[in-house]
Amino acid sequence: MNNLTRPDSCLPETSKSVLARALMSEDYIDVQQWQKYIEQEIGFVLPDVQLQWLTNAINQTASLHGLSITKLWDQLPNNSAIRQRLLDKVLIHESRFFRHMPSIDFVIKCASEHQQQLLIDRVPNELFRIWSVGCACGQEAWSLAMSLASEQLTNYSILGTDVSQQAIAKARLGRYDSRQQLLIPQRYQQFVRPSSTKITTDTPNSTDSAMIRINTESQWQVAPALQQHVDFALHNVIEQQPPTSHLQHVIICQNMLLYFRKFDQRDILTRLSEQCVLGGYIILAPGEALFWRPSNMRRIAHPQVNVWQKISA
Repeated sequence: MNNLTRPDSCLPETSKSVLARALMSEDYIDVQQWQKYIEQEIGFVLPDVQLQWLTNAINQTASLHGLSITKLWDQLPNNSAIRQRLLDKVLIHESRFFRHMPSIDFVIKCASEHQQQLLIDRVPNELFRIWSVGCACGQEAWSLAMSLASEQLTNYSILGTDVSQQAIAKARLGRYDSRQQLLIPQRYQQFVRPSSTKITTDTPNSTDSAMIRINTESQWQVAPALQQHVDFALHNVIEQQPPTSHLQHVIICQNMLLYFRKFDQRDILTRLSEQCVLGGYIILAPGEALFWRPSNMRRIAHPQVNVWQKISA
């Protein structure tokens, strides 16, 4: 082999030895290999600025299970509990209450109009269905529930989904720290209840008997009256199978698509449109997926909300 093609040709002999030992070590992390694995499993393209986050997630998962990095890699195809733990560590559960109020106001308007139409048509029991995609720890779903309840709307159902089992477990609890409460406008504080006890929750893994333990110092919780309207489910958005058989009146998918390649974004949006009722809406983050030109959807002219309406099957 020509020395010009060797990656270690300019290294002194001692450095070559160190490099060789590192490559042979069971704790060596080929970051690009792990990046490709994460993308293959959930579609997320981790940017280079998050490589240290990925490395930390790998090390923490290996340590929790008493494995070397090499053995962790070997376990992933056959051990769903370890795979899920790694995904939970890698994903950034970034969300907050009332993150984008114009989107919430748009949903309230749609739900109010839907309820009024049901009264006219005398079909009072049809639920107004909302799907919060990539819901993280549930703040968006609970924000929507608080907003709808404050308008005396009761005929609604909210589904929050995420690929992180740990995030879904916390969302179901509906319990958060005091910093999160500060983000809730005063008119919605009526849906907050004190809860100062420390919670330890063991959540069964959906695929085996492994447990996820969540410890959180929780100062408050969402009012129990809202919980009958909100449900959460583990779901990988790149999968063909939807999380529910029900078509949705509003699908909210904000600040998630940016982690996917453009062709995956297009596929995800196509599947979301299939889950939308005729006349229903898909709400994206402002400036998100502006390349999308579906034949069965039209973009609504709105100064603050990136919203699309389904116009044909």
